[in-house]
Amino acid sequence: MSDVNTVSTDILIIGGGPSGLATAIHLADILRQSGSHERILLIEKGSSIGNHIISGAVIKTDVFKDLLPDADLSEIPLDAKVVKDTTVFLTEKDAIKLPFHIPYMGDKGNYTASLGQVCRYLATKAEEKGVEIYPGFAVNEILYDENGKVAGAKTIDTGIDHHGNRMENFQPGTRIEAKLTIFAEGVRGSLTKQLIHKFNLQKGKNGQIFSLGCKELWSVPEGNIKPGEVYHTVGYPLNMGEFGGGFIYGLDNNKVALGLVVGLDYPDPTFDTHDAFQVWKTNLFIARILKGGRMIEYGAKTLPEGGYYSLPQLYTDNALIVGDSAGFLAMPALKGVHLAIHSGMLAARTAALALSKNDFSESVLKEYETLIEKSVIHKELYPVRNFRQGFTKGMIAGAFHFGTQLITGGAGFFGRLKTHPDSQATKKLMEYRKKYFKERFKGKLEFDKVLTFDKATNVYYTGVNHDEQQVPHLHVNNPATFETVNIKEYGAPCQFYCSAEVYELHTGRDGKQELRIHAENCLHCKTCDIKEPGDGITWMTPNGGNGPEYQYM
Repeated sequence: MSDVNTVSTDILIIGGGPSGLATAIHLADILRQSGSHERILLIEKGSSIGNHIISGAVIKTDVFKDLLPDADLSEIPLDAKVVKDTTVFLTEKDAIKLPFHIPYMGDKGNYTASLGQVCRYLATKAEEKGVEIYPGFAVNEILYDENGKVAGAKTIDTGIDHHGNRMENFQPGTRIEAKLTIFAEGVRGSLTKQLIHKFNLQKGKNGQIFSLGCKELWSVPEGNIKPGEVYHTVGYPLNMGEFGGGFIYGLDNNKVALGLVVGLDYPDPTFDTHDAFQVWKTNLFIARILKGGRMIEYGAKTLPEGGYYSLPQLYTDNALIVGDSAGFLAMPALKGVHLAIHSGMLAARTAALALSKNDFSESVLKEYETLIEKSVIHKELYPVRNFRQGFTKGMIAGAFHFGTQLITGGAGFFGRLKTHPDSQATKKLMEYRKKYFKERFKGKLEFDKVLTFDKATNVYYTGVNHDEQQVPHLHVNNPATFETVNIKEYGAPCQFYCSAEVYELHTGRDGKQELRIHAENCLHCKTCDIKEPGDGITWMTPNGGNGPEYQYM
């Protein structure tokens, strides 16, 4: 790809996660069955497939029978089958196992897995079917034709210094022209965000709302937790105004995946999900599981929680949106992998239809939404269409809304509930009347680097790497207002919500405060693009191959 300025393909898939790979696999199968030989090209910004993939994960595996009907389930690199599934209510010191499951959250019969490993397997299957996969190529620009319709994408120019000046090793990006471009970038995809804005695809829909999850992978002594033993926690360390909970998944080979997921609509400008995760681990129930063990990996990602009413229009001329980029995540189950794969398969069927007609206009591509409405995606999202919005006013109001939704088929007593951007939920320092995060957990935020870890230590376990010479991919949109508003009035929330210590508030000898950005730490979770007040920060795509190097996340 680097030897030419322009390449042409029939189908361009941006992103090598489960939705993009499922699109590629299923489309290749359909085309082979019809005797067609169109070119399918998939590009992935990570240095290899799976390196930017992080999930819990507990997966509903029936979807693989549809995607890979000739493959045996034992071929797929799943981990342990869930044999025990318990919800636990935590206080600071105690843990109470609940005698019931929160509705929709049962996991028995599903499988724990490293989603990165699953994606690596799917990539080999896609390549066997003739799909061209190019990891390590980042795209930062959508191409448009003379009529303003999507025409493909362009990879990022490389060999550029911090100031945007060309260096001796400058290489212009490659134009990838395609009849149909499928956006499978994952949560808050930077090009998907541009596409939705340009074509007003969110019109009449709720805005998307998100959570942030921090996860660690541990190796523990035999007997600490059994493979397939699954716990979900509610309560501590979150208060009644914060939505979220924890997960603990027993894996094979004495490993355990655990994490804390917190809704980004919290009001405290100093709230720190990473540090809350470390505090969560100090509860004796969790600490016992980890006792004698060691951390192997760390990571963080955001999740799209808005549900059915937050889905954008999923098509425009020459383009489709799939997976987390669209927002296919079922709440409160926090299940999205199988829905991502289903969406990719339905996009593949739509793409095949468009190829057969040589027509990639909205009039043909709208078939994708028709298929979605008839699929398991609609079946799982529609009954909980109001779930997450119901908790934006706190846990008590949320429990009331959820109860009414359970007896009304998801409608509740108030019909469609609206959302507001997570950035608008953050209060200014002077407006927040409760205890700040550090005051709540005084004495608990000194990490021992055995059970609990500071951000710098955790970042080491991500394998993250970024080229030193490139235009910074984290952009403060208006430095003047950022200083007067985001720093002075909000206290620079980015220094707290960032789970990788990318943002540092530096105070000089003269008392002047300025933001320092350590972009080399960035884990590509895009929380800053979501949570910063006034949309103060934009996350942009760095050079291809940059970012975390997750192995079993």
